[in-house]
Amino acid sequence: MTSNSLPEGFIPVMLTPFLANGEVDFKGLELLTDKYIQWGAKGLFANCLSSEMYELSIQERLDVVNTVVHTAAGRVPVVATGTLGGTLEEMADFSKRLWSMGVSAVIVLNNILTQESESDAVFLERMHAFMQLTPGIPLGIYECPVPYKRLITVEILENLLPTGRLVYHKDTSLDIQKVRDRVKAGNAYNFGLYDAYMGHAVLSLQSGAKGLSCIQGNLFPELIVWLCAHARDTSKKSIVYEVQAFFANNMDPMHAAYPTAAKYVLQKNGFPIDLFTRRDVGTLTAEHQFELDRLIAEGQILLLKTRQ
Repeated sequence: MTSNSLPEGFIPVMLTPFLANGEVDFKGLELLTDKYIQWGAKGLFANCLSSEMYELSIQERLDVVNTVVHTAAGRVPVVATGTLGGTLEEMADFSKRLWSMGVSAVIVLNNILTQESESDAVFLERMHAFMQLTPGIPLGIYECPVPYKRLITVEILENLLPTGRLVYHKDTSLDIQKVRDRVKAGNAYNFGLYDAYMGHAVLSLQSGAKGLSCIQGNLFPELIVWLCAHARDTSKKSIVYEVQAFFANNMDPMHAAYPTAAKYVLQKNGFPIDLFTRRDVGTLTAEHQFELDRLIAEGQILLLKTRQ
């Protein structure tokens, strides 16, 4: 595995475990890092929206990433967000600190480099300036929906890919044609698109997406790992589409009160994690818990089917 290559498969957007008093549970984070790898994750995305990155202090972000990198210990690559505000120079300095810890790529939030009213030309100008400030560091782009959602264009990819620096893209376009166009643009480069949208996950993987980086992997990681490995397997077509339908038909309960909902499912499946969440995501109601319990049961049945 080279420092500028990410593998095919599931790269989870990692949760941050907290103690009941709201402090980061670093021992729990070590356990969770190990568990993701045991489940079959091919990489790890730390300090992302699922990690509650906006609710972490600068030092906590660094400590979280360092914990993940140290625990992964080279078994899988780790990527992490490096642009969370401040000047371009400050974000570059933070990114270089992440790189020195051993991450395989630093992820850029395109909605942080540019304001919503600014043009793609401004984004490209700042992206190239950021690249100059972070020489040699492999980069990725994450179309994060917070504070606002900004999609990249094929033209942006065609501008950036020849630099050889862009290795990861977390796609949140929700548009299979955009996915196909982006995959095509990156075919000649050491670049991987990892789709966040489970509504067309199978089509995305069949169209050349390198993997998935979806929140559903924090509720049912083994099913996502299996789907990444078998989406193109025609002998398993029936169960592939059954797994796809399970996720596509249950978007609402998996997204509602997330990431608390994900922590609830992990907890019910025996992983020791507190439900504490710093982000204001609403209450996990008794009705919602009942719905998640139903999904847990369905997910266990599906997992057994995938092993037959």
